[in-house]
Amino acid sequence: MTIRLAIIDSHTLTRYGLRELVSRHPDIEVVAECECAAQVPQRLSAARPEVVTVAIDLPDGDGLRLARELRDNRPDLGIVILTYREEEDALIHALEAGASAFVGKTAPTEEVIAAIRHSAVAPSSFTASGLATALTRRREAADLLGLSAREMEVLFLLRDGLSIPAIALRMYISYSTAKTYVTRLYHKLGATNRAQALMAAVQHGVFDSETKASASVATGGAAAVGRLQSVTAAELGFQQAHRLEKGFLLGRV
Repeated sequence: MTIRLAIIDSHTLTRYGLRELVSRHPDIEVVAECECAAQVPQRLSAARPEVVTVAIDLPDGDGLRLARELRDNRPDLGIVILTYREEEDALIHALEAGASAFVGKTAPTEEVIAAIRHSAVAPSSFTASGLATALTRRREAADLLGLSAREMEVLFLLRDGLSIPAIALRMYISYSTAKTYVTRLYHKLGATNRAQALMAAVQHGVFDSETKASASVATGGAAAVGRLQSVTAAELGFQQAHRLEKGFLLGRV
């Protein structure tokens, strides 16, 4: 049976490379392409793919948030996060977003194809290179700090720039409970505000080192984090295209 695949990525070179890669495998067929999040609902509704590849950075949205929406709307859909951001932090976020697989764009082509096939047959499971290591490090950091699973969840939401009311909505808890979690978290991290808490988390290895930049703007909330991500994406655009040109066209992704 042929796997119906949709590609969601703003970079023409990435979409071209994936089409070329998939064309070598008769069990996979590209049935739709989207350059931005806005195109996704209509095109996926028309094409009805079984698997989608989603870039984390989209021109009009967050690929991980889109993955979460796709998972909520279609539990049977295979979702492969395909990205140049290969740090453990992004991997964990892909897992939490409900993705089926996480693959770096510098991964071997065999790994990309394997992720697509895995996502088609087991969309509710998750596979990624380095998953066990990432989960172990996160668990060890949480144990060292004495953080519960819920407190770790709050910490990551704070890192994403969410306010206490937004955290309450995301976790389906009351405002007062969310505030209690944040207060308890600050106490365990020896912090008095969001920025100090995030810096402490970086120092203890909960986040990757790149989160230091996020922590420095965390008090600006979600908008500040979004601006930081946009600047980072712009600065890395040429480097990404160069890697893809050398990778996709020479047999690597």
